[in-house]
Amino acid sequence: MTAVQAEHADVIVVGAGPGGSAAACHLARTGLAVVLLEKTRFPREKVCGDGLTPRAVRSLIEMGIDTGTDADMGTGPGTSVGTGTGTGAPADTGTAAATGAPADAGATAGPAASATGTVQAGSGWARNRGLRVIGGGLRLELPWPELANWPDYGLVRPRLDFDELLARHAEKAGAQLREETTVTGPIRDERTGRVVGVQARASRGGQPLAFHAPLVIAADGNSARMALSLDIRRREDRPLGVAVRQYYRSPRTHDDYLESHLELWEGKPGASRLLPGYGWIFGVGDGTSNVGLGMLNTTSAFQHTDYRDLLRRWLNALPPEWGYTEENAVGPVRGGALPMAFNRAPHYRDGLLLVGDAGGTVNPFNGEGIAYAMESGRLAAEVAVQALARSQGPARERALQAYPDVLRQRYGGYYTLGRVFVELIGNPSVMRILTRYGLPRPTLMRFTLKLLANLTDPRGGDALDRLINAMSRLAPAT
Repeated sequence: MTAVQAEHADVIVVGAGPGGSAAACHLARTGLAVVLLEKTRFPREKVCGDGLTPRAVRSLIEMGIDTGTDADMGTGPGTSVGTGTGTGAPADTGTAAATGAPADAGATAGPAASATGTVQAGSGWARNRGLRVIGGGLRLELPWPELANWPDYGLVRPRLDFDELLARHAEKAGAQLREETTVTGPIRDERTGRVVGVQARASRGGQPLAFHAPLVIAADGNSARMALSLDIRRREDRPLGVAVRQYYRSPRTHDDYLESHLELWEGKPGASRLLPGYGWIFGVGDGTSNVGLGMLNTTSAFQHTDYRDLLRRWLNALPPEWGYTEENAVGPVRGGALPMAFNRAPHYRDGLLLVGDAGGTVNPFNGEGIAYAMESGRLAAEVAVQALARSQGPARERALQAYPDVLRQRYGGYYTLGRVFVELIGNPSVMRILTRYGLPRPTLMRFTLKLLANLTDPRGGDALDRLINAMSRLAPAT
């Protein structure tokens, strides 16, 4: 019988995605012994839109990650409205974070194509200055708002090297990173049932491993295997998105706007079949674009759609000079689910805290997951630090049980508004009305950008900030 290799730590973090690495980094900085477990070896791909809003950029800055770039951001902020469907956009313009599309915000400088056509890590950050929204025959460019609380720029970087960057940063902060270590389940105290570690196996050789700690943070993504092991199941009353994406070599790689398509046309816009879903085009800055689409489960076509075929049909209608054709494709089409609006709860049970997709923290307004994974990772770390400073027993448990309340206070009301929004845009007629009458009104669209991207100043902001903050406070934090 093979002996089990056992290790001990103060906190075990399962999953080295953005949420897990953020948690491990913040924990390690306090001097705690942290083990960060990742089932694969870096670099590795993840399905993502690769676009980071200013909200995610702030989390990177809080981790101490240098987001500097030599990219020329051009002129200062301004809002422009043009006619057209986006098919007349300049060939060097790029892409935008989806306003209504479930397109997870991700990262910068993107996947360069090798001679074999595989995706490789890029060399840095591609900076963007706002969101371009296309729909209803209009094209609207919205700069990121200038706020005291948030940076005024976004980024793009593929998950292929973005996740490794964060994991290595956590390692430099003092966390022990264990790659190729697959967690198979929790270790539970025989008397109390509390989680006191995890069982695992080495991905190579299959050696059984055991990691013991008084606290475990589950950042294992939408699969949420750790949560399921404690019978924390998905809530069916919360929205879920599906997104697919592909990289293409494209002259639009250096666009300084993220681009969101509120309408997907099979042919000429306005004179062909309107397809379900919402699309995005994000310039990666390395010669490629990240192009994808998403759909919400409030849409009637959600269960009956071939998403890869849907992507192909939409891209076939775009201008060929943009390069979104099969011969320019880099790597395969990949897809994934987007768990939204706390679709898994409670976020703490018996020594286990959930962060990121494992806790369903994706923003239902825009499908952004990276920012909320990193933020929930930091919040979980803060709660864990306070809990471990208390003696084991009721005092520590009280501190840990505050974690779900912290999340609800931070996001609960806002996510409730997002659930209403998801129900509305699931109706094509409502979406057409919103697109037709909303896009021509720049002030309304600036409000929409702040609302959907969750970018407001909590104090001292403008009238739009105060309105959004009041709406979030008044909405039930469930």
